Amino acid sequence: MADNEKLILDALKKAGKPVRPGDLATATGIPKEDVTKLLSKLKKGGKVASPKPCFYAPAE
Repeated sequence: MADNEKLILDALKKAGKPVRPGDLATATGIPKEDVTKLLSKLKKGGKVASPKPCFYAPAE
């Protein structure tokens, strides 16, 4: 797993609630465009879920 993917997963777990990509960008320092791409990749891999549109959380 790439370092940025781990940063995103850690930030999602730390948030404790579904968050927007912009919030993850702020929390991790990763550009929002990159966060969006990584979230899509993580979602396809089953590591991230989207409980409602534009919000992401760790997959259960």
